[in-house]
Amino acid sequence: MHSSSKKLIDKKTLLAMIPLCERTIYNFEMKGKFPRRIAVSSRKVVWDLAEVEEWIDTCRESGPAPRPGMAV
Repeated sequence: MHSSSKKLIDKKTLLAMIPLCERTIYNFEMKGKFPRRIAVSSRKVVWDLAEVEEWIDTCRESGPAPRPGMAV
């Protein structure tokens, strides 16, 4: 048993935190650019809150995203 308890969030909570559509989040997960979902049953998935918060912090630290069609 783990000594530290992890807080898990459901899809509704995740979507309230992350202003992206479900498909974009899924695509980011498949590319390794977003924390992977955890299947807790055949019909329920959750995310580790700490991993999601870390992803948000990383986005914040990287600055504004380049605009489409703009030279980097």
